[in-house]
Amino acid sequence: MLRQIEGSRAVAETVALCRPEVVCAYPISPQTHIIEAVGAMVKAGTLAPCEFINVESEFAAMSVSIGASAAGARAYTATASQGLLFMLEAVYNASGLGLPIVMTLANRAIGAPINIWNDHSDAMAARDSGWIQLFAETNQEAADLHVQAFRLAEELSVPVMVCMDGFILTHAVEGVDLMSQDQVDSFLPPYEPRQVLDPDDPVSIGAMVGPEAFEEVRYLAHLRQLDALALIPSIAASFAGLTGRDSGGLVHPYRTDDAEVIVVALGSVLGTIKDAVDTRRARGERIGVLGITTFRPFPREAVRDALAGVSRVVVVEKAFSLGGEGVVLTDVVMALAGRDVVLHNVIAGLGGRPITQAAIEALLERAGTGDLGRLTFLDLDESAVSRERSRIAAARRTGPSAENVLYDRATQGSRVAQEQS
Repeated sequence: MLRQIEGSRAVAETVALCRPEVVCAYPISPQTHIIEAVGAMVKAGTLAPCEFINVESEFAAMSVSIGASAAGARAYTATASQGLLFMLEAVYNASGLGLPIVMTLANRAIGAPINIWNDHSDAMAARDSGWIQLFAETNQEAADLHVQAFRLAEELSVPVMVCMDGFILTHAVEGVDLMSQDQVDSFLPPYEPRQVLDPDDPVSIGAMVGPEAFEEVRYLAHLRQLDALALIPSIAASFAGLTGRDSGGLVHPYRTDDAEVIVVALGSVLGTIKDAVDTRRARGERIGVLGITTFRPFPREAVRDALAGVSRVVVVEKAFSLGGEGVVLTDVVMALAGRDVVLHNVIAGLGGRPITQAAIEALLERAGTGDLGRLTFLDLDESAVSRERSRIAAARRTGPSAENVLYDRATQGSRVAQEQS
């Protein structure tokens, strides 16, 4: 049923339709609305049977999820940013134990300095944790991906993280076609765990493993990730057959058939990029977009095929590996190994900085004329960076850079206001 609904609420109601049996909760913006809504449904009895457990930290939330899943319950939780980092030890344990937990990650920047707005640095910090990572472009896709995530997790016995952009999606109200309970039940079978703690059939889960077996265990976990690359498209096809919606899958090309330049990106920024591409296309430019839905495991062959024949690739991403390049770029480079392709990396939207259509169009203009370098920080205030670098070179004790840049911005704004008055 199509409803005007907040993204967080749409996800909460969709998760409820998946019949989780244990939900572990610790609030952190911007995912709090999701857990609040699920908790309200449990309290009202509309989500039953389900045990809603308030815990004292994000680490506890994942730890309880691990215990619940190991005991045979369908388990769900949600977090963001520093919350993901606080639970990271347990996040690795969940995947290492092969437990099919589903978690919503409402993407938010990682401090310091503290920042509550959106980028993808939290998801990228957990990219090697062994969780499948699915990125939503829209709230419709965010809701749909959760249903597919439970089925994927439980068929392979691996945890799945559904990433949706904090505030941009979680707090946006838009039309979402929510599935019915009958639809979800027909798509998502009752949970049958591949491993479970059963007093009548006792086993050890999480025992110590030494050098004689650890490498094989980790390789088996890698193979399960590769199995997901084959399973994800079939689950998406089954979902499309049920709903008529092309949600999920590995990648989503947009106007790429004859493209000379293709922009690669994850998440909600794809909408802005598509608008910019449509505008440039109307002027006769051959530009396309490749949206990556499945980031882990990385769909190397699908990306390679989607970028076949293109001469220039622009990877736009909301995270950065300090001292290196963009995280997504690294995977795209591996996918295109041996190809004669010019690659550009654009870091944008860090800490929630707006990514406008005008900025993307200017970027595409530079790419088309060959004026775009290997690494670009979109809308970077180079004068602010230069002032702080000069300050650091001139004195030993200059104070925190964050406060200095903010002070410079404030005083510069005051000078402009005085000049205008």
